[in-house]
Amino acid sequence: MCNFVGMKRYLSTIILFAFACCCLAIDVKTFGAVGDGRHLDSPAINAAIQQAAAEGGGVVLFPAGTYLCYSIHLQSNITLRLEKGAVVKAAPVTDSLGYDEAEPNDSHYQDFGHSHWHNSLLWGDSLHHVTIEGDGLIDGSDVLSRGEPRPGYTGPTVANKALALRDCHHVTIRGLNFLRCGHFALLLTGVDDLLIEDVTCDTNRDGFDIDCCERVVVRNCRVNTVNDDAIVLKCSYALGRPKPTEHVLIEDCDVSGYDVGSLLDGSRTTQTEKAPDGDGPTGRIKLGTESNGGFRHITVRRCTFTHCRGLALETVDGAEMKDIRVSYLTMHDICNSPIYIRLGDRMRAPEGFHPSKVSDVRISHVRVTDADSRYACLIAGVEGHPVRKVRISDLYVQFRGGLTLKDVEEQRGRNPFFIPEARQPGQVGEARYPEPSAHGIQPAWGFSISHAEDILLKNVRLETIRPDERPVYHFVHTRNIRIL
Repeated sequence: MCNFVGMKRYLSTIILFAFACCCLAIDVKTFGAVGDGRHLDSPAINAAIQQAAAEGGGVVLFPAGTYLCYSIHLQSNITLRLEKGAVVKAAPVTDSLGYDEAEPNDSHYQDFGHSHWHNSLLWGDSLHHVTIEGDGLIDGSDVLSRGEPRPGYTGPTVANKALALRDCHHVTIRGLNFLRCGHFALLLTGVDDLLIEDVTCDTNRDGFDIDCCERVVVRNCRVNTVNDDAIVLKCSYALGRPKPTEHVLIEDCDVSGYDVGSLLDGSRTTQTEKAPDGDGPTGRIKLGTESNGGFRHITVRRCTFTHCRGLALETVDGAEMKDIRVSYLTMHDICNSPIYIRLGDRMRAPEGFHPSKVSDVRISHVRVTDADSRYACLIAGVEGHPVRKVRISDLYVQFRGGLTLKDVEEQRGRNPFFIPEARQPGQVGEARYPEPSAHGIQPAWGFSISHAEDILLKNVRLETIRPDERPVYHFVHTRNIRIL
């Protein structure tokens, strides 16, 4: 599958490159852009894009300079090329000027940020053959935020995304740098035939949100997100219909939870100890939580996790997760479960939506050092809906250890699989946001497995740096657990 997708993407890239070479590049400065960091350049940039689109497509060129912008409107058959030294800088909102308004859309089954695209620095809707590339920087510092509307507020719109695309196909994002991009650096919903390559992202919330997308390659990227997920696949209801995320390859990527901005400046500092949810730095690769349409045929390989959370595979809103292949991961300084597989029953979905399912997950050749041992490696389903058919092989995990049975008893009481009450009033148990910390300190330090069937652990080596009183394994409501 992935070789086929890669070849298809390669051929498509060659065709688009040949097309772009035949087109004369349009310099945004010829349309009045100044690039001095003080003059508002988005009107000139949008005019250049419109002109290129009117001519059937082509390259819109950003020479070195700082281009202060509100919303930039992408078009089909357009390549935006940011040369080295070119910065697209998010402009601050004033009393009279701001970003495009969020379009009408139902946000009942996903939050506001996932439900809207137009309130962004760059956005496109129902486009095809779009490329954004170069050695330049897209900078949302001090401007891009979560951007949700305040009650009673009627002023100019605040942007909460650097780049947002909806219902597009044949999209390439290559070589760019992203800094402090608000709720999302990339929000890509319903984007098929997508390539993200050689991108560096150092941001304050989510890095890449790939939602309801098919035929996707994410390759050679570096994503640093101390406060949220780095590369996250979702299959939400934001399009107003269930659509799967499938045939996805993530390879040769580095994810981390260093302080914001310290990846791009090279310092890689670690002063921020906790993400907004109260646990350690996030910065991981994850499937979920928004999970309505299904996750199928997903491959993650040769990626590194540093100073962040571990791999998370979650379906809690009715999606089926199957044919997941993960291999050759390296993790170091992991602040919660190195491997977290969660089938939940949050069911943030239309009435009568089918239950979540997990089956056919294979994880192999994973090496983890210096991992928090509070939550162990976790595999958890729910009563009546077990996680099924998980194969984990050639795994080495070095946990920190150092906990006692009293630590478990004091937090968890008599129930060995109690899930603490949620922070949000009225949400407890399966309804709370799925995180390893939601399960509390586990009664085992190596693997804790509940509501699961047909689980194979083969050639698994688990160690602790300090002695730990808890047993290595804890199983409850399980069948056919094999350790070879």
